[in-house]
Amino acid sequence: MDGQRHRSRRPANHHHRRRELPRLPRRHPRHRHRRQSERFGTKIFTETVTKVDFSSKPFKLFTDSRTVLADAVIISTGAVAKRLNFAGSGEGAGGFWNRGISACAVCDGAAPIFRNKPLVVIGGGDSAMEEANFLTKYGSKVYIIHRRDTFRASKIMQQRALSNPKIEVIWNSSVVEAYGDEDGKGVLGGLKVKNVVTGDVSDLKVCGLFFAIGHEPATKFLDGQLELDEDGYVVTKPGTTKTSVVGVFAAGDVQDKKYRQAITAAGTGCMAALDAEHYLQEIGSQEVGVESGLCAKL
Repeated sequence: MDGQRHRSRRPANHHHRRRELPRLPRRHPRHRHRRQSERFGTKIFTETVTKVDFSSKPFKLFTDSRTVLADAVIISTGAVAKRLNFAGSGEGAGGFWNRGISACAVCDGAAPIFRNKPLVVIGGGDSAMEEANFLTKYGSKVYIIHRRDTFRASKIMQQRALSNPKIEVIWNSSVVEAYGDEDGKGVLGGLKVKNVVTGDVSDLKVCGLFFAIGHEPATKFLDGQLELDEDGYVVTKPGTTKTSVVGVFAAGDVQDKKYRQAITAAGTGCMAALDAEHYLQEIGSQEVGVESGLCAKL
């Protein structure tokens, strides 16, 4: 269970306690979720699933150290936002990831650090246009930085962005460095932007940068075992979490490339649990419930 939900410290798109202490790991929402699951008898093993075999029953899940057998499987490995790699874009010392740099405007855009501040969106597709428009609700100005001279977004999405007075497009450009604020608070203070045509580098004072260059679902380990769409997302039957293999279900962003929100992922997680429970009842499994859980972090 990886992806966006556990990469955001204070998600605005999912209910959580008002009092947050993000630097205390045991207070992270995922730990509360885990404790709740364990109270109902769930056993959780944190291992890496390298491949699966859904060709026969019981299903086989191969980890680095063992093979797990299962009557039913729920795939909930998520999708990770694509990020660019340049000086200051990473985590840890010298980087501003989660300190002004994000990949989810809906998750983080309303945070105080971004309110009434100049912001940047990197991208040229529909997601970039949508996120730029969304951020104008909170930021004083939003720049869209795009490495080409045209967008690939649909005409209607381009029109909405280009007609917004709070949005300015910086064409034919890419970010080469992110640097800190002048107050020494350790948060993003600006960007060095390079014009890919002229080679000129300029400073852009902003307090937030949002990548909007797509997502990559964590499905490589499935290796042809399930039907995937052209973008690698698990295909589910409409209105259910059932996949192309009976007894295998999918929940969260691994099967949802439209909404990609924490609350919708949680909802489909509940659906998948119910679908799996009903399936186990149908096949006459002796004990319906989760005897062993497997957290696959890829």
